[in-house]
Amino acid sequence: MDTVADLATFPVAAYIRAIAPYVGGKPISEVAREFGLDPARIVKLASNENPLGMPPAARAAVEGALAEGGRYPDANAFDLKAALAERYGVAEDWLTLGNGSNDILMLAAQAFLKPGASAVYSAYSFIVYAIATQVLGAHKIVVPATAGLGHDLDAMRRAVRDDTQLVFIANPNNPTGTYLPARTIEAFLESLPSQVMVVLDEAYNEYLEESLRIDSVAWVRRFPNLVVSRTFSKAYGLAGLRVGYAIAQPAVTNVMNRIRQPFNVNGLAQVAALAALGDRAFLERTHALNAAGYRQLVAACEALGLPYIPSYGNFVLVKVGDTDDAGERVNLGLLRQGVIVRPVGNYGLPQWLRISIGLPEENAALIAALPRALRS
Repeated sequence: MDTVADLATFPVAAYIRAIAPYVGGKPISEVAREFGLDPARIVKLASNENPLGMPPAARAAVEGALAEGGRYPDANAFDLKAALAERYGVAEDWLTLGNGSNDILMLAAQAFLKPGASAVYSAYSFIVYAIATQVLGAHKIVVPATAGLGHDLDAMRRAVRDDTQLVFIANPNNPTGTYLPARTIEAFLESLPSQVMVVLDEAYNEYLEESLRIDSVAWVRRFPNLVVSRTFSKAYGLAGLRVGYAIAQPAVTNVMNRIRQPFNVNGLAQVAALAALGDRAFLERTHALNAAGYRQLVAACEALGLPYIPSYGNFVLVKVGDTDDAGERVNLGLLRQGVIVRPVGNYGLPQWLRISIGLPEENAALIAALPRALRS
């Protein structure tokens, strides 16, 4: 007979027990099983993935590297770090690689946030900030968002306490899509005590118009307490391979590299990221497709009278009702029609849905299904 334990059996810290496990967007296979649908006809617009998939150059690089799958990868990812160093004009010891940018966020917390200290971040910001803080046994200082659901950096600065060791800023922010101008962030960095580390999460940077892209590496040169986090999961189309990276001064990366897991970026991911980094034509195509898809979704929201937050990422946050069950109710109505989006009640936004921008025909499927779901 099996002996089944529960959490109370083990001496697990209370702050670990209190963590709500991260829940990603529903996979297509699960929706197909649950609702008896044809997987080929299901549209997934839930996880902010690039609808173009992997760049062809990255796919070819992975296929070419499969023969080496029986060997450990380069633990220091020499080729990828050399290419990133050249791209950003920094030395290779200014870089830390992660198993996706989630890994970078966790590494920063592990390196610079002590149990009992505090971390500051905005309401309605990426849920991993809360997880990274809580897993360290630190205190969360969640600052109310602006009326437009964005970061209020003035309020975040006032929230910094003597025991604050880490601040998370997302630009653009997930799940709201909001954007902070360069001068606003720079003023925040200038005002902050030098011992408080800042993680600037730029996962959606490549979706910004060129005029809005910030030279955050120049800030890293000025502010030794700044970590810039980027990813290959979004615009570069490598979400399934998990490659992220941090740019920071060597004293910071030295600590982060001491605690990262050995071989945390696998060999196939390294060659794919290297190929994707050099494929500017794919990035330009991605940017153009996203801009057109954004216009398509926004026009539909306006036609249906649905409020939305102007977005600078590859998704749109849409209000689908006034009751606290609205998001889940409309989400279920969409799932029954084979359209997967992301309810954001776990972010404190139960009346809203986050909709990723897909291919034109995927966006059209969502738009066609939405009126019926709203009536459900």
